[in-house]
Amino acid sequence: QAQLEESGGGLVQAGGSLRLSCAASGRTWRRYVMGWFRQRPGEEREFVASINWTGGGTYYADSVKGRFTISRDNAKDTVYLQMNSLKPEDTAVYVCAARNLGRSERADNYEYWGQGTQVTVSS
Repeated sequence: QAQLEESGGGLVQAGGSLRLSCAASGRTWRRYVMGWFRQRPGEEREFVASINWTGGGTYYADSVKGRFTISRDNAKDTVYLQMNSLKPEDTAVYVCAARNLGRSERADNYEYWGQGTQVTVSS
């Protein structure tokens, strides 16, 4: 059974850092584009970053560019999101997703989703 499981969320002060992990299991993920989205209460899911299967193609939302870094370790079937210089507006549930085609910033183009991990940034 295909499964994505996030970890690494928590409470951090503004300016701090967190590293999120997404462990993928249940199928061969190496050809999948992996993405991170975030969702605040009452809002739609917002694209954060994505990475292609080689790790060479990374894309970021303008709001996180220069602060967040997405990476993947195909040997471990794990995707990471390093978040630096966190701001209170980064507070959200961060969700890992996978898609078996090219890159996309649209949530409805992703086939597999994790449950999410809460990130809270205090001012």
